[in-house]
Amino acid sequence: MRLIILGPPGAGKGTQAEQIAASRSIPHISTGDIFRENIKDETPLGLEVKHILDAGGYVTDDITNKIVADRLHAKDCAAGFLLDGYPRTTAQVEALDSVLAADGHRIDAVIELAVPEDELVRRLLARAETSDRSDDTEHVIRERQALYRRETAPLTDIYGSRGAVHQIDGLGTVEEVSKRVLSALDEVADGVDA
Repeated sequence: MRLIILGPPGAGKGTQAEQIAASRSIPHISTGDIFRENIKDETPLGLEVKHILDAGGYVTDDITNKIVADRLHAKDCAAGFLLDGYPRTTAQVEALDSVLAADGHRIDAVIELAVPEDELVRRLLARAETSDRSDDTEHVIRERQALYRRETAPLTDIYGSRGAVHQIDGLGTVEEVSKRVLSALDEVADGVDA
């Protein structure tokens, strides 16, 4: 299965993506993890990305599209993958569509985690207290929520028009949310196999 997980920062995408990838035996491809690894290693890309993230922005489409296209051509993606943090913009959707179409593929499903904004801010501030993420200040969190609404939320309309979106209530325990997500994916798998 070729999947995308969507949701605003703090919705639990990374946590649910790990569950999905394990249950479907596909790689979890997180652009955020790729970027953080580069930041940690202080690569030229990492320094550029750190500056962008510290200001509350997103990495440019050109950089992100190239990184994702290269990753999707790896052998472990042949049977499918789960994208986490990509695409974020309509231009990235177009780039992803092109990469997949060149190989005769398409996205099978988009899982969108729905969580109220007040809960998102609370989660991210709590995470900032327990992690070493300099990008989790209240100002940056609020800027990312606004940026998500402007640029990424419209992707729901694009994938929704293709019948690919499965909106999942992101409130509750990790296990409760996972059960909802995996149930939706079981329905998708039945349709893909039919």
